[in-house]
Amino acid sequence: MNVLILFSSRDGQTHAIASYIAKQLSATATCEIQDLSQVGQIDLNQYQQVMIGASVRYGHFSPVLSKFVSKHVEQLNQMPSAFFAVNLTARKPEKRSPQTNAYVRKFLLSTPWQPTLCTVFAGALRYPRYRWIDRVMIQLIMRMTGGETDTSKEVEYTDWQQVSSFTQDFSALQYEK
Repeated sequence: MNVLILFSSRDGQTHAIASYIAKQLSATATCEIQDLSQVGQIDLNQYQQVMIGASVRYGHFSPVLSKFVSKHVEQLNQMPSAFFAVNLTARKPEKRSPQTNAYVRKFLLSTPWQPTLCTVFAGALRYPRYRWIDRVMIQLIMRMTGGETDTSKEVEYTDWQQVSSFTQDFSALQYEK
């Protein structure tokens, strides 16, 4: 089985999650992983399943997500597909579902794509790696939301067991054409 995993990552955590998923799936499938911002022409017919992961920064997904989905929505809706979002809001367990995560809820309401599976993963806070303005802005957001504000720290909030469970659910999807 051929599986395509696409990702849009700003600071690398979404890419890390996509790579982890690909590694887990590689035991039973041939996985190709690509950055959404670098995907040119692609024939989704060569894949039996597609998964897309995207991060949120300042309340928004990268525009490449909507652009890709709009271009390929018909094919995506005809095959087993999955979407995962990565954001710091999901560091709170009650914000880790598509129904309770405002960014994912808004995205799903605005797109005609109906992924077979959808989830939200907590991302990582990488203060030392951010540009100065991003460090200040993210620190302000974290202060307002009760998160980590020490700019010398890096904190990974991703629940890797949640990622593994989602991968198993995705692997179990059946392809019908």
